[in-house]
Amino acid sequence: MISSPSNVAGSADTAISPERLELRKAAEGFEAIMIRRMLEAARASSLAEDTPLTGGGLKQFEQMRDEHFAKSASQSGAFGFARSIEEQLAQFVDGNAGSS
Repeated sequence: MISSPSNVAGSADTAISPERLELRKAAEGFEAIMIRRMLEAARASSLAEDTPLTGGGLKQFEQMRDEHFAKSASQSGAFGFARSIEEQLAQFVDGNAGSS
């Protein structure tokens, strides 16, 4: 199903509801997007000029590398954005069980 490390959110996945797991997956996805955007912005502000070695192939490689790094970082909890997002939104998922 969803393979997320146990260090994210600080508890074992066996005690978490399916809705909470979906929330965690969405939070990690959002964190990955944020990290990719930060990397893009950092690269865009670079003073490096286009050279023969900075063509389309390199740009495609950079995008793939950024995507892989962002996904790995978000799943590992290295930045902590996903954990914070999940904890803030969990009150609506967990607290919604008795209401409505």
